[in-house]
Amino acid sequence: MDSKRQFDLVLLGPTGYTGRLCAEHIVKNLPTGLKWALAGRSLQKIENVAKELKALNPDRAEPEILAVQLTREELHSLACRTKLILNTIGPYHLYSTPVVEACASNGTHYLDVTGETPWVKGIIEKYHETAKSNGAIIIPSVGVESAPADMLTWALVKRVREALSCDTKEVTCAIAEFTSSGASGGTLATILTMFDTVSIFDLLKATNPFALAASSPPKSVPSETLAEKLLGVHSVRDLGTLTTAPTAVADIAIVHRSSTLMPEFYGPRFHFRQFLMVRNVFIGVAVHFSFVIGLLLLLLPPVRWLLRKRIYTPGSGPRMEDSVNDRVEYRAVATADQNESNPRRVLGKLKFQGTMYVFTGLLLAEAAMVILKNEEKVRKVSRCGLVTSATLGQDYIDRLEKVGCHIETQVFEY
Repeated sequence: MDSKRQFDLVLLGPTGYTGRLCAEHIVKNLPTGLKWALAGRSLQKIENVAKELKALNPDRAEPEILAVQLTREELHSLACRTKLILNTIGPYHLYSTPVVEACASNGTHYLDVTGETPWVKGIIEKYHETAKSNGAIIIPSVGVESAPADMLTWALVKRVREALSCDTKEVTCAIAEFTSSGASGGTLATILTMFDTVSIFDLLKATNPFALAASSPPKSVPSETLAEKLLGVHSVRDLGTLTTAPTAVADIAIVHRSSTLMPEFYGPRFHFRQFLMVRNVFIGVAVHFSFVIGLLLLLLPPVRWLLRKRIYTPGSGPRMEDSVNDRVEYRAVATADQNESNPRRVLGKLKFQGTMYVFTGLLLAEAAMVILKNEEKVRKVSRCGLVTSATLGQDYIDRLEKVGCHIETQVFEY
C-alpha cells in the first residue's frame, strides 16, 4: 500500500451509537501517533463528537474532520487518502455497498460491524476478486456479530493442532451468559429495514450454514434429528442443554467462511454450530418458539410499523449507567478429527464484562491496529479480498486480551 496516504485510518459514521463508542476506544487506547480522521455526512455533528473526544483525552492530537457524502466520487477520494476505513454506517445493505466498492477498487483495507448476512453474501460475490487483486483486506462483521465466535473457534482449532497434532472436525459453541441493557436504535432499525427491503428468498438463502463459504461444504456434516429441528433443543456433552441462538445465522456463516478460506488450518471436514445455553429443555423449547414466532411476526408490515414507534431512534441506545452489569460469555467445545471412537476434545471460553456496544467498538478498533501493524502478515494469511476476523489470528487475540476480552482453551484429560 502507498505509504504516502494521509491517514492510517478513517472512522466513517462517528455520530452513530457504535461509531461514538469506537471513537472513544481509539482516543483512550490506540497509539497517540495514529494519523486518523472522523468522516460523515454532517460536519456539525462530527465536530460535536470531536469536542466530546477531546474532553476524554485533552493531551491527544485531535482527529481531522471530513465531510463525506456517500457518493462514488467522494468515497473513492476518501479511500485513496487512507490506509483503512472503519465503517459504522448502517443499515449496511442500504448505505455501505459503495464504501466497500471504493475500498476494493483502491486497495484500501476495510472493517465493519454488520450482522447482515444477505448483504455480506452480495459484497463477496461483487467485490472479493477486485479487492484480492488490489491487495485490500476487507473484513465485515467485526463486532459482537461475529468476531467473538470466530476468534474463539480459531483459538480452539489452534489448540487442537498444537496439542493433538490433527485437524478439527467440529466446534459447538454456546452463549453461556448474555446480560445486556438492550439493543441500540441502529441495530433495531437494521433488523426492521432488512425485513422491509430484503426478499424472503434472500433471507432464507442466508440461513444456509455455508452461505458465505469460499468452497463447497464438507460431505460429513451431521444432520439434526426431527425432534431437534421441531423443538430447537440439543443436548451436547460438556455444554448441557442448548437452544436456538439469535446470532447463530450470522456467526455460523462467518466461521464457515473462515474455515473454507483456511482449510489447511481447520481441516477438510470441519463444521461449526452455535446455540444458546439454557437451564432445561422446557426453557429451551420456549426460547426456540419465541424466536421463531418473533421472526414470523416481523414479516408483517403492521408489526414493524408498531415496533418503530417504540424503539430507540438510530444513533441512540442504552445509557452507559444502565450497562454496568452487562457481560457476555461464550463456551465452546472442539472435537479433534481423529479416527477413534472417543476423539479428544478441547474446551474454550471467551468472556467480556461491559456493554456489547463498547465491546463492538473495541473489536473494530483493535482489528484495525492488527492490520496496520502487521499488514504483510495479514495479507499472506488472508490472501486478501473479503475475508474474516479469524485471519488476524493470535495477534488479534493478544490485543483483545489487553482490553478486557479474555479467551482461554484447555484440553480435556478424560
